[in-house]
Amino acid sequence: MVKIRLKRMGAKKAPFYRIVVSDARRPRDGKTVAELGIYDPTKDPMLLKVNVEEARKWIAKGAQPTDTTRALLKKAGLASPEAGASK
Repeated sequence: MVKIRLKRMGAKKAPFYRIVVSDARRPRDGKTVAELGIYDPTKDPMLLKVNVEEARKWIAKGAQPTDTTRALLKKAGLASPEAGASK
């Protein structure tokens, strides 16, 4: 199964995240299939950049976003990430 999830990057106590597509069996920070965007909650306001078209393609192929990633994709303008998975 392929998942859309967050990959932790950055220094100790100064994290930022990459929104990535990876195999569910891989470790959180392991090898990824594709990178869809970045998320930095430490900035004010938070930084969120997502390639929405690429995310739609992966969801159409069956990639399942995690709960946190689903919320971030919704904020980025992807109407309903779970709707694409049912097709």
